[in-house]
Amino acid sequence: MVENNLHSTSLQRFARVLVEYSTNVHSGDEVAIVSSTVAEPLLQLLYAEVLDHGGHPNLLLNIADQEEIFFRHASPVQLDRTPILHQIVFEQFDVLIKVRAETNTRALSKIDPVLQARRQKAMAPTLAAQLRRGAEGSLRWVSTLYPTNAQAMEAEMGYLEYQEFVYHACHVDGQADPVAYWQKVKIEQEKIVGHIEGHNQVHLRGPNVDLSLSIKGRKFFNACGQHNMPDGEIYTGPVEDSANGWVHFTYPAVYCGRVVEGVELTFKDGKVVNARADKYEDFLMQMLNSDAGARYLGEFAIGTNHEINRSTHNILFDEKIGGSFHLALGAGYPETGALNQSMIHWDMICDIKTDSEIVVDGEMIYQNGAFVT
Repeated sequence: MVENNLHSTSLQRFARVLVEYSTNVHSGDEVAIVSSTVAEPLLQLLYAEVLDHGGHPNLLLNIADQEEIFFRHASPVQLDRTPILHQIVFEQFDVLIKVRAETNTRALSKIDPVLQARRQKAMAPTLAAQLRRGAEGSLRWVSTLYPTNAQAMEAEMGYLEYQEFVYHACHVDGQADPVAYWQKVKIEQEKIVGHIEGHNQVHLRGPNVDLSLSIKGRKFFNACGQHNMPDGEIYTGPVEDSANGWVHFTYPAVYCGRVVEGVELTFKDGKVVNARADKYEDFLMQMLNSDAGARYLGEFAIGTNHEINRSTHNILFDEKIGGSFHLALGAGYPETGALNQSMIHWDMICDIKTDSEIVVDGEMIYQNGAFVT
């Protein structure tokens, strides 16, 4: 795919912010760049940036349609095997840069959910290693996206429009220094974290939610471009047995190639006790039953990136939508204090820009899409 000249400068700035800011590559780092051959224009720039910063770049690339080919041809033994190169990267490397670049966003939509759950189990050790080493500080990682026509179509945008959307959300398209911009976001969001952290009871109320959960003893994290790009959220792991109430997720819940619409969950003592969806309800139930931790929450977060103002059916962007919150079923981030373990981590997003509020220990901290403190 040829990168449009209009966005070549943005792409260069994109590579710089990923290497210099998000992962802070320095001399001697073993750096894994995991992506698809489709993203070659960005990968060339990342490769050069890593070298310029003294790191050792290592490319781990997928071919087009690789996942679909895998599920069509893999034997049970191959389904259950964790790829050895991925194990080495996640367990031993200093830096991991993951760049999604899909040519078909629905490639797995007809793959048996049982097979997908089985593969998720095989890949679970790499997710666990990423979370564990990220919490320890021994792995600096970031996930991002290279815009493709397939993703533009999924977002119901033209390709040029989608590129502009992506680079604008990442703040690499303007005159301002993108590294300085994300450093400013870090400072501003740290103030919000400081006001919420250390409290106990959170109550979310609105047309699509009436849910309480506890954040007692849990640490909030400031998502400001160091693990995701684009970014813009604050998040924690709620106390596992604390969620009570219901939520109707207003945005599609995308997972493993499925766009699950109209998800509604009811929680009692932390566990999902009732679930429904308007589309792909069978897949929702399959994922909820994938293991003991899948019906419990691993994450509670509030989106703060108001440059992302619509769903694109891509969780990397959608979970950051300004004026939304999201919950993740399954694995929690250990650094937050989360104890829940699962082979899944499935983010689901709810709009709270209208007639909605978040109350923390009796104090309203958020109303109709904005913090009030």
